[in-house]
Amino acid sequence: MSERTRTIHEAVRQRYGAAAKAAASKGRTRASCGCGCQHSDGATGPAVETFYDPGRLAELGIDTSGLSMGCGDPVAIAGLKAGETVLDLGSGAGLDCFLAGQRVGEGGRVIGVDFTVEQVERANEISAGMGARNVEFRMGPIEALPVEDDSVDVVISNCVISLSPDKPSVFREALRVLKPGGRMSLSDIVVEGEFPPAVRADLDKWAACVGGAVEAESYVAMMKEAGFVDVRVVDRADAEGIVGREEGMPRLFSARVTARKPVSGG
Repeated sequence: MSERTRTIHEAVRQRYGAAAKAAASKGRTRASCGCGCQHSDGATGPAVETFYDPGRLAELGIDTSGLSMGCGDPVAIAGLKAGETVLDLGSGAGLDCFLAGQRVGEGGRVIGVDFTVEQVERANEISAGMGARNVEFRMGPIEALPVEDDSVDVVISNCVISLSPDKPSVFREALRVLKPGGRMSLSDIVVEGEFPPAVRADLDKWAACVGGAVEAESYVAMMKEAGFVDVRVVDRADAEGIVGREEGMPRLFSARVTARKPVSGG
């Protein structure tokens, strides 16, 4: 791992660790997404209701207000089936894992991977309170997943891969752990245009979901280069309400992307 990668990882870890600590200290699930948008109650981050089906959230039986730190709902387009094994890259406090757990049922399994101790602890606390027996959380970077080869049916991720300074490694790792024919379903921030070099060098911008964003075409190209097929941008929406927008900066979008690992032989 390069020094630059380690430095960016540490900036991201500190920001999201602080968000988890803030939520725990208030005794509730609300936390900052790190992206800067502001709500009337003083909390930062997009409202969960912006992205998720309220009926699905209600079925969880927990207070989900402010629990999402993402930019979309990758579970909704993943086509999850009962009995499948799902892996969430950068699982945070676990909302997408719990929603995936609903869909795969008792015979299925959901693994969340995050490299922030405080987020994993928070996710385990919520999981224990729910009695979510088909969900587990593991510590580790998404560039080197603590997951066996060919062991999961679906990989999901929500506004996390944009934070990685080594996206090709993330996509190669996702391909490695997927079973042949397995699927990937992502929500992430993409950019239209190019950032000034100063933005790419700004660690706060990286940790705030901005500095590491790439154009959708580059994102798709990296997935194909890793070996994914049927890569498709399902939809994209203006992300100004999630990450804000500064004068002179290119536009940012929240995109949902799906792909598939080839079966053996093609």
